[in-house]
Amino acid sequence: MPDRYPGGQPAACPRRQGRGAFIVSGPAVIAVSGVKNSGKTTFLEHVTPILRAMGLRVGIIKHDGHDFEPDVPGTDSRRLREAGAQAVAVYSANRWMLVREEPDVALSDLLDQMRGMDVVLLEGQKHSDWPKIELVRAAVSNESVCRPDTLLALATDTGVRIPGVPALPLDGYEDAARLIFSCVKRL
Repeated sequence: MPDRYPGGQPAACPRRQGRGAFIVSGPAVIAVSGVKNSGKTTFLEHVTPILRAMGLRVGIIKHDGHDFEPDVPGTDSRRLREAGAQAVAVYSANRWMLVREEPDVALSDLLDQMRGMDVVLLEGQKHSDWPKIELVRAAVSNESVCRPDTLLALATDTGVRIPGVPALPLDGYEDAARLIFSCVKRL
């Protein structure tokens, strides 16, 4: 199983025989995976508002293979980080942000921050044990790279099929949202 997860095992949508659901005390966790440039961010941009319209609280955790800068130079929070603070939180009446300087953060620590969500979508995690929707885009790949036993569905514009794994159109955002919604509601 993936990193430690509060309450035990990760949530998974019940599927064909041999692939059950894990019940946890937090949100359902589903990865949206695929090779680089397969359209993961675009997919999430389209699926998220549909899930929100269905009444779900949606969190997204995106892995960045490169280091990134969360602050704009010149902001107070950036100045405080540059002064040596290892963690800086900024909040207002409507939102908050926490930036921590910490090597090797565990995914489970990020999931802990998503406690109020109904579902957390992970962008990436193709080699993980998390249940996932894999994107296979003809322009960049013609094969699945995820383990079949972790797949909830393939979203593809190719002829790639895996026995027992539902295939959705690559732009089948409504279908994908219904699948995710059904996973959340089964928990």
